Amino acid sequence: MSTGNTFLILSAFLASAVEMVEALTIVLASGLARGWKSSLAGLGAATVVLAVLVAALGPALTAIPLNALRLAVGALLLVFGLQWLRKAILRASGYKELHDEDAIFARELAEAQGAEHLERAGLDWYGFVLSFKGVLLEGLEVVFIVLTFGSAQGSIPLAAVGAAGALVLVAGVGIAVRAPLARVPENLMKFSVGVMLTTFGIFWSTEGAGAHWPGSDASLLGVLGFVIAVSVLLVRLLRRERMEAVPA
Repeated sequence: MSTGNTFLILSAFLASAVEMVEALTIVLASGLARGWKSSLAGLGAATVVLAVLVAALGPALTAIPLNALRLAVGALLLVFGLQWLRKAILRASGYKELHDEDAIFARELAEAQGAEHLERAGLDWYGFVLSFKGVLLEGLEVVFIVLTFGSAQGSIPLAAVGAAGALVLVAGVGIAVRAPLARVPENLMKFSVGVMLTTFGIFWSTEGAGAHWPGSDASLLGVLGFVIAVSVLLVRLLRRERMEAVPA
């Protein structure tokens, strides 16, 4: 397997896992507070909508000329990747609070328990909508990752393999423990995803503009090393700045 395909699967896996951990937290809160029937119905409905989107958009993207697609996807990934990376750097340096899945779960659970009961078609409507909305919103990001990564690299199925692996892992652990995955190093995963999105964004937008990387896909390793080095340097500089700003 080429370097590009390996990175593709790993990036799709990590990015999808982050979104699925957040979706799991919402589904668990909905199920525990409002009943599993409504929560799972919302999960199923959102999954159907996402599957339709993938089926509809996948062939359309593969019909676009590869260079034009890579330029557009690379630019989008740079926008999203730099946003993820900025937040991850701020968290790692202490300027932004770390993501706390337990706190999010507690808040969602409290809101779900306090909501009014309204039954439609034999389902608790609040529980259904809460689960549907959470899975759909987080799932849309997974769909975006799978379609953009896969189409730009020329293999949507490989990106789907990475996302499916994340789904099996997160869902399996979630079913086993029935609790939010607070011990998952989500902030480290988000840092990694931001690095990979930025790396692919630089790589594909450059290729889409007509340039050629030396060594082809192997150049991804060099771009990745550069992005990691700059990110780590920024974390250290911001940490030092924050410590110097604290009065003695």
